[in-house]
Amino acid sequence: MSETSASTRQAGSSRGGLLSGGIDPLALLLEGRAFFGLVAIIIVFSVLSPNYLTVDNVLTMTSHVAIFGLLGMGMLLVILTGGIDLSVGSTLGLCGVMTGYFIHGIDLGPLGYTLYPSIWVVFLLVCGVGALVGLINGVLVAYFRVPSFVATLGALYAVRGVALLITNGLTYNNLSGKPELGNTGLDWLGFNQILDVPVGIIIMAVVAVILAVTLNRTAFGRWLYATGGNARAARLSGVPTKRVTVLVFVLSGVCAAIAGMVLTSQLTSAGPTAGTTYELTAIATVVIGGAALAGGVGTVRGTLLGAFVIGFLSDGLVIVGVSNYWQMVFTGVVIVLAVLLNSIDYKSRRGQKNKSGGDNNKPAASTATTEKSSSVGASTSAGA
Repeated sequence: MSETSASTRQAGSSRGGLLSGGIDPLALLLEGRAFFGLVAIIIVFSVLSPNYLTVDNVLTMTSHVAIFGLLGMGMLLVILTGGIDLSVGSTLGLCGVMTGYFIHGIDLGPLGYTLYPSIWVVFLLVCGVGALVGLINGVLVAYFRVPSFVATLGALYAVRGVALLITNGLTYNNLSGKPELGNTGLDWLGFNQILDVPVGIIIMAVVAVILAVTLNRTAFGRWLYATGGNARAARLSGVPTKRVTVLVFVLSGVCAAIAGMVLTSQLTSAGPTAGTTYELTAIATVVIGGAALAGGVGTVRGTLLGAFVIGFLSDGLVIVGVSNYWQMVFTGVVIVLAVLLNSIDYKSRRGQKNKSGGDNNKPAASTATTEKSSSVGASTSAGA
C-alpha cells in the first residue's frame, strides 16, 4: 500500500500540481498568462473608456489584430526552428507597394499596352513576391549557413530599399483599379464584411486553422518542432532540416505578403515605409504567446492571443489618450514581462521533469541510439 501511494503521489506531482490535491495558482498563471493578460487589458480599458468594448470598436481593433496575427504566425514558424526573421516588416511594405503597382497596371512598354490583372491575380503575384523574399532568406540560412539574424537583417534593409526604389519614395494613393477590366481594387479586403465580420479577420482565422492543422497533424509539423528542439538529432533521424528551414522562411514571407495586402487595403494607400518596426511587433506576439526563442516550443493559439494582447493594448492606449511615447514604454514592459514569465515557466518545467525523472536520465545514450535508428528507418520508409 505504501509503495502504491508513493507512486501515486509522484505521478500527481509530475503533472505540475494542478491535479495533485489542489490548484497551483502560479502554474495556472503561467499556463494562461496571455489569456489572463488579455482579460485584464479588456477590463481596465472598459473601465477607463465606455467606448472601448462596443461592437464597432472591437471589430475595428480585431481588424488591426489581423495584421499582427498574420505576421506573428509567419514569425512563429521561423522561431519554432530556432531562427528569426527580421525582414517581415520590410516584406510587408514591399508587398504593399507591389499591390499598388499591379493595381495601377503593368506597363508592357514597347507593346504600347498596359495590363490590368484581376484582383485575384494580384493576390497571387504579391504572395509570390513575399515567397521569393522568404526563399532567399531560407537559402542563405539553410545552405550557406548565414545566421538567420544576419541574413534577415540584411534583407530588412535591402527589401525596404527596393520598395523605395520602385516608388521613388512616393505613395500609391488611388487603388480603385479598373472595374471594367475585372480589377476591382482592394476595397473588398479592407472594408467588406461577411456576416458582419471584416474580411481581414476571416483571412487571419483561415490562415490560423491551416497552420494549426499543419503543425499538429502533419509530418512537416513534427519535423519543424524536431528541427527547433535539436537540429542535429533531427537531421540524424532523417528529417530534411534544410528544406524545413527554407520552407518556413517562404511561409513567413507569404504571411507577410498577405498582411501587407490587408494593411494596404485598410489604409487605402501603398507606401514604401509601411510596416516599419512591425518585425519587432511580430516577435512580441510570438513571445507573449509563450513560444521559446530558442525554438521547439510554441503554438498558433498562443501567437493569436499574443496578437490580441498587443492589438487591444495599443488601441486601448490610443482611446484613453495616452501619448505615443508612453505606448512604446508600455509595450516594451509587456514584452519584458512576457519573456520573464516564459523563463520562469521553462525553469519550473525543467525542475519538475528532473524531479520526476530521477535517475532515469542516466541510460539516455542507449535509449537515444535505439530511438535514432528506429526513427531513421521510419523516415526512410516514409520518404520511399
